Amino acid sequence: MTRCTWATKDLLIAYHDSEWGVPLHDDQQLFEFLILEGMQAGLSWHTILQKRLAFRLAFNNFEAKKISRYSPQKVTQLLHNADIIRNRLKITAALSNAKSYLRIQKTFESFDQYIWQFVDGKPIQNHWTHHQKVPCRSTISDAMSKDLKQRGFSFVGSTICYAFMQAIGMVNDHTTDCFRFSQLQPHHAPDTPDSKP
Repeated sequence: MTRCTWATKDLLIAYHDSEWGVPLHDDQQLFEFLILEGMQAGLSWHTILQKRLAFRLAFNNFEAKKISRYSPQKVTQLLHNADIIRNRLKITAALSNAKSYLRIQKTFESFDQYIWQFVDGKPIQNHWTHHQKVPCRSTISDAMSKDLKQRGFSFVGSTICYAFMQAIGMVNDHTTDCFRFSQLQPHHAPDTPDSKP
């Protein structure tokens, strides 16, 4: 079974096979991925996957309303939690991002509706033959990054936004030889004759 070349060990293989590139529309899970992608900046995704359960415990399962109300004492507690990424800028960004996320929910009815508008609600199907051809940003991730920043988000540079797009299935960047590439292609029902008179 051929996989994308980055899926080399345990957690990465499981993540690649079951999550990466699968269209995601659950607001809370979208928020979790956005925060985790920001936490990953400068680190490996494998490190984040190893700490994901600890992050969920530490951040109230990524319930934005609770995170938006974290006290300075809670921030200090998080900075002393050896099971997560203890970076003050990233932790405080998660708090302010929770507030910005809640504002988007109010404006657009859901974060899902807001974020998927960047691809008109449909995953982009790329056809990369080699992992070295897969980009780390795009004009869409540039636009997403700019818009999120204008709405008060931080740790949402274009590269982070593109990784987020890959994670939540806004773009299918599995290489064409990977078994997941074809599994994530849209399967259209066969055309049926128009039944109207």
